[in-house]
Amino acid sequence: MEPQHRVDGEAPPGRAAVRARAAVFALFAVNGYAYTNVVPWLPVVKQDLDLTNAALGAAIAAMPTGALATGMLAGPLIARFGSGRVAAAAGVLTAPLLPLAAVAPGWWTFALVLFGLGSLDAWMDAAMNTHGLRVQRRYGRSIINAFHAAWSLAAVAGGLTGASMAGAGLGMGTHLTVVAVLLAGASLVAARGLLPGPEGAERGDAESAAEGGARERLRAAAGALRGAALPLLALSALLMGASAVEDSAATWGAVFLSGERGAGAFLAALPFVACQGMMTVGRLTGDRVTDRFGAVATVRAGGLVAAAGMAVALLVPFPAAGVAGFGLLGLGVATMFPLTLAAAGEVPGVRSGDGVTVVGWLGRLGFLAFPPVVGALADAWTLTSALWVVAGAAVMCAVLSPALRPRPRA
Repeated sequence: MEPQHRVDGEAPPGRAAVRARAAVFALFAVNGYAYTNVVPWLPVVKQDLDLTNAALGAAIAAMPTGALATGMLAGPLIARFGSGRVAAAAGVLTAPLLPLAAVAPGWWTFALVLFGLGSLDAWMDAAMNTHGLRVQRRYGRSIINAFHAAWSLAAVAGGLTGASMAGAGLGMGTHLTVVAVLLAGASLVAARGLLPGPEGAERGDAESAAEGGARERLRAAAGALRGAALPLLALSALLMGASAVEDSAATWGAVFLSGERGAGAFLAALPFVACQGMMTVGRLTGDRVTDRFGAVATVRAGGLVAAAGMAVALLVPFPAAGVAGFGLLGLGVATMFPLTLAAAGEVPGVRSGDGVTVVGWLGRLGFLAFPPVVGALADAWTLTSALWVVAGAAVMCAVLSPALRPRPRA
């Protein structure tokens, strides 16, 4: 049976761990709230810069391009400065880029701002997840899902804030400047509550020793990654599948319901809302489920639920069934990202920051690869036929769930 986390009734985590947990919650909220405040202003940017749809899409693509181009630097940064410092610094540096998006004079500068946001997002994502794992080890039970729930709630709040400010006629620059001040302040406050000490302190392994010079440590880290290539690749494949499932509601939900089911504009927007809402519910309850049944069983069941939700949406020819199906999909995929990144940070012999960075970086390829694949298949067949790829990706996640099983340490 898969090892379980500490059960209720054992020693409490301590005041430092409780304070650090609140700080990590704040960092996840900062990360989720930042760019989502920009999204509602994209039509304004398109109009002000006189961009075509293709040009706007290319500019937005600069964000994942930045994440992929520089994301692998997160591991060395975490090893050098610590996950807490990197996460907080990325939050502070993200803040001034937001108002710069409002004053960008042309396509290149706007795309450059998004490139920077993508880079910082990748570093912050790896660092805050790595630090969250340090806190989770002190708690001795699963708490990683709740951190991702905080991200989801903050992302929804950011989108609503941006939409409200745009609708109220407040200037984009003014709105994003206020957001920047709030996010920088929250990141600095959170930094004071994060755990001190070396990254491997809670693991009790060689990661905390940090012996030798920088070149020797880098060589040792690269060797550890090569030695753990198979488990890291399995976790990366799982995360790529989860990316395809999670992205499907945002990319194809409205298009599917309007084009394949004849839904109106309001109803067509509901698959994304249902997916995000149920995903948040799944993350809020995911830690208790994980403690009770283990990560493998949780993700296996989640993959099957997500596949069943996609099947309902595709097989039942009513708009309401499509909304319900995407809601089930969101519930099923909810714990996949948190638990996969947590497993990546616990691969024996690999520094937590390196494991999270490598798996997270490869997982981002799913967000880039699957939308054009589904689009090409939809052009060749129908969107209904093409979306079975998403159901297949969910089943793949269920099949790969044993990759989450803890491995014994040497």
